[in-house]
Amino acid sequence: MGDGQLYIRTLPELEITLIPTSFMSQHNSLKSGGGLVVKRNVLKRFERVALLKKRGQWKAGDRVQGLRKTKADV
Repeated sequence: MGDGQLYIRTLPELEITLIPTSFMSQHNSLKSGGGLVVKRNVLKRFERVALLKKRGQWKAGDRVQGLRKTKADV
């Protein structure tokens, strides 16, 4: 090695094995499309304001923060 000769070390052939990956299953209620439509019990702020306007409990100029509790119409 020290006398100017090139030393090439041969490596053993790598053995490649493919391992099948198993993914976690997804619950049926989380899959998209065609599922049951469930009534939400929490409304977004704009939905609450629209509902209060419809009921006559909110008028223009009222604060949109700290709104009263509302239940969605059935």
